[in-house]
Formats: sequence, structure tokens, C-alpha cells
Amino acid sequence: MITRNGIVVVMSAVVLLLAGTWADYPELIALGLAGVATLLVAAGWMLVRPRLRAVRETSPQRVAEGARAYGVVTVTNTAGRRSPPVVATETVGNDRINVPLPSLEAGGSVRMMYALPTGRRGRYVIPPFEVDHTDPLRLLRSGGSCGGHSILYVHPRVHTVVPMSFGGPREMEGPTSSSSPQGGVTFHSLRDYHPGDNWRRIHWKSSARVGKLLVRHNVVPDEPRHLIILDTSDGPYDDASFEHAVRVAASLCVAADRAGYPVTLRRTSDWAVAPEPPDSQWDNGATATLDLLSSLERSSQDRGLLTLTDLVRDVASPDSGVALSVVTGEVEPEHLELLTTMRSCFLTVSLIRIGEKISRSVTTPAGVLAVNARTSSDFAAQWNLVVPP
Repeated sequence: MITRNGIVVVMSAVVLLLAGTWADYPELIALGLAGVATLLVAAGWMLVRPRLRAVRETSPQRVAEGARAYGVVTVTNTAGRRSPPVVATETVGNDRINVPLPSLEAGGSVRMMYALPTGRRGRYVIPPFEVDHTDPLRLLRSGGSCGGHSILYVHPRVHTVVPMSFGGPREMEGPTSSSSPQGGVTFHSLRDYHPGDNWRRIHWKSSARVGKLLVRHNVVPDEPRHLIILDTSDGPYDDASFEHAVRVAASLCVAADRAGYPVTLRRTSDWAVAPEPPDSQWDNGATATLDLLSSLERSSQDRGLLTLTDLVRDVASPDSGVALSVVTGEVEPEHLELLTTMRSCFLTVSLIRIGEKISRSVTTPAGVLAVNARTSSDFAAQWNLVVPP
């Protein structure tokens, strides 16, 4: 492909040759021929294409907004001759990074490190390098790619917040349910024997009475759990407010995870994708939750908090042991009515509203902890004041 410089040389050569011929001016013709010769030399240079092999990785693969992340690439010249210096272009989202690669002897390699943009959260699939091969005067250019794809997760910024208070110490011998994790020492019920079950758990008296083998079904006692609902609809936010709301949800998830409480995050967009009660994965880890939040976007198809009843249907009961936190922007009266009706079904209910223009005149339902904040850092300061450590 001819570059802008190459186009200038071609046009200049044509003009000089035409002018020299018309005016019978040998010097102009000589200059025009020099331009043609330069283009021919550049074309010959381009025939010697570099043969490079690149191995690239991101370090680290997961970072918080604004933290440092680097691309690390090892380039090897696989040709039998010295490779010319080239420029590799890295594309991360809308950003393009030029990485100059030096000339390499046959079989030689070089390891390069360069900073990656991490100013905005996201899950970035980084495509292979684009390698630009040009002549010394940059008249012609050819492009190719080398290396493979890699992924960079830029997690939302996390603030240090107090984990939700559940109103008492955690019990090692607490209540159980059929959904409690198996493998504990607390007896929940008897069930049919399955091949592979421990024979020491067979309840012989009950087995003799019913005529089949029954085993003790032991589980881990139910613990208080934190359910976080993030409103991902368009209505309550502008772009900046939504970013702060994502950081709030991330901060609450990380706080519960560090405190050892099972936590799960649900988005109001979940109902638009699969209109049925979600199968929660409690305590699926802060890293997996932050990965999910990295690529989260608002949706105009999202019904927002109007789906709240459906999102919590599987855990809404007075003995569920679940604390509910709802993160949103501006709320409508019908949203507050939903919180009022489900207040008795949870240990605690908190309503967190994020935005520069949050209305302070909205009356919060009785028994609901309300936090109104302009930014995520403002939320962290208020939350740590009202929630006991």
C-alpha cells in the first residue's frame, strides 16, 4: 500500500517528467527519474518481508480502574536473515499503542514491555499485533498480524466498606434447609442411599422400618447471605452515575466476600434475558463477580426495579437469612412500594441511590436503610457511618 509520502513522490515525479519533456529541460527529467528510481528501490525493499513470531501476554490479566497493567511481548525473527525494524500496533478498545520493534538478527529475539490503558472498566479482547513493514523513506507500507488474542479485565474501582451487619454472631450449628451445601456435620434429613455413600451414615433403624437403605443427609448450616441487586436499566442514571453504581455493587460484593459471608449479585437485566427465577451461585467469589461487572452495560430493554419481585422470588421468605441491598439511581413510587411489601422477607433491606441529582424528597419505607450519594466514594463514607462494623 502506498503511503501519503509515496503519493507525494509519485505526483512530483509525474509533474517533473511532464514539465521537463514539455520544456525540453533535462534537469527536470532527471529529477523525475530520480523519484521513479526511489519508488523502485522502495518496492524492492518491501519484497524483503520480515518473518516474526510473537508471544504476548498481559500482566496482570486483571486490574482495577487506573491501576497499572502491561503488555509483555517476546518477538523472534524466524527468517534466515536480519529483519528490518518495524512498528507493531496494539489495539485495546478504542486505543492504539505503537510498539517499535528493533532490527533482529536471524533467530534473534527481543522482549518488550509497554503500558496498557486501564482508565475505564471493561473486558477487552486484544486482537493480534498489527505489524507495519515500511521502507526507510516510508513510501510504501504493508501490514500483517502476529501473535494471538489475549484478554484484559479492568475491574471497577472498589472502596473499602463495612460488610453488611446481620444482627448477631455467626452460628456453627444454625438452621438448615434443602438448599444448604452438602458435606457438613449438621443433620438435616434422611434420604435414599446412593452408590458411593459412606456406609457409616446409614441409619439402620429407619432402613429396617421402611425396607430400604436410608442415609443421614448432613449439610453445612445456613449462614446469613447478602443478595445485591444492581439496576442496569437506562432510566435512573446518566453515564457517570452508572459507573459509580457499578463501583458500589463491586464494593459491597468484595466486603461480604472478605468477611466470609456468601454473596451473590443479580442484575435487573437478568430477567430480560431469562424470565424465570435465577439459579443463584452463592459465594461464587469476588473475582468472578468483578469479571462480570467489568463488561456490564445499561440496556434500554431493561425494566429495572419493576423486576425486583421476580429476581428475589426464590429467596424471599422470613426465614431465608438473606440481607437485600438494592443499588439504583432515581426511584419511582412503585419501586418503593415493592420494597415495602418485601421488607418482612429479609433480614435487612437497604436502598442505595447514586447520582448527582438524586431527589432528597423521596420518603424511604419504614425499616429500609437508605443511602443517597452523589458518587461511589461519597457512598463509602456514608455507609461506613451508618452500618456498624
